Amino acid sequence: MFKEFREFAMRGNVVDMAVGIVIGGAFGTIVKSFVADVLMPPIGLLLGGVDFSNLFLVLKKGTTDGPYGALVDAQAAGAVTINYGVFLNAIISFLIVAFAVFLLIKVINRIRREEEAPPAEPVTKECGYCFSTIPIKAIRCPNCTSELAGS
Repeated sequence: MFKEFREFAMRGNVVDMAVGIVIGGAFGTIVKSFVADVLMPPIGLLLGGVDFSNLFLVLKKGTTDGPYGALVDAQAAGAVTINYGVFLNAIISFLIVAFAVFLLIKVINRIRREEEAPPAEPVTKECGYCFSTIPIKAIRCPNCTSELAGS
């Protein structure tokens, strides 16, 4: 049974998929950091100093009454919140990852189309008399001077 599992796990597709999942997870972490630490702070600054990760709505107050200055304070007090700022960051992260995947698939499809291009029209043919290669438009063979039928 171990041998069968090993054969399954070492197949090319399974290994490729595992590598893709690991790289995808790492890429997702990078994009999340990019959105939260690089992209959103300037946008928040342009919108009047808003920190999107601290946008929340209190549904139920916690052990201490609000208002809560930050999401961390509300969570520490045990308040029930809707964290729409964190959700907004997640949406932006998703859009960036989806766009990156779209660009990757676009490149792969272009490469496949180039590989699957139809063969070029032939530019030469074979003389039926001397079997030498001659231009396709020739009506007489330059090697044996035979007149070619059907040309």
